[in-house]
Amino acid sequence: MSKQILRDSLAVRRLLEVNPSELKDDVIAINRVTKVVKGGKNLSFSALVVVGDSHGHAGFGMGKAREVPMAIKKGIEQAKKNLIKLNMKGSTIPHQVLGRYGSAQVLLKPASEGTGVIAGGPVRKVMQVAGITNVLTKSIGTSNPHNVVKATFAALLGLKDIAHVAETRSKTVEEISGKPPKEKAAASEGD
Repeated sequence: MSKQILRDSLAVRRLLEVNPSELKDDVIAINRVTKVVKGGKNLSFSALVVVGDSHGHAGFGMGKAREVPMAIKKGIEQAKKNLIKLNMKGSTIPHQVLGRYGSAQVLLKPASEGTGVIAGGPVRKVMQVAGITNVLTKSIGTSNPHNVVKATFAALLGLKDIAHVAETRSKTVEEISGKPPKEKAAASEGD
């Protein structure tokens, strides 16, 4: 299910209002790949890269080339094409979410101001380029960086704004959140 969501969302290439000069990139993994051919072995490199503007936009990409700098450059170009807009609540996420990809699972929880990014490896780099500065995370299952990054993006794509959820359910924000409207709460306190 999450593979399909991830694939569909990345296939829809929305043009986001992102200034290219604001984008920061970070290399997550570089692998040396060997292809055995009739004449011997062909060496090449693959790079997994994340790109973001620190204001709620992030994307990831893979690049392959005979040299590391070219592989990174190709990965950055692909990541720029795969940029997505994230639902954020200030400097954290609006609610807890679990993302899955293959055997990788990434749990993201909102954190209060001043907590920082409690994450390791690939998840930390994704959060940093996306601009999420207060979050608690747990990576479960495989530690393969490719699957962990894809699971992280599957989780980030699962974040919903409360107004959007209320609209899709044809309810008010107060009904969804379980909090009484402000006028009723003030009237009941005055009684």
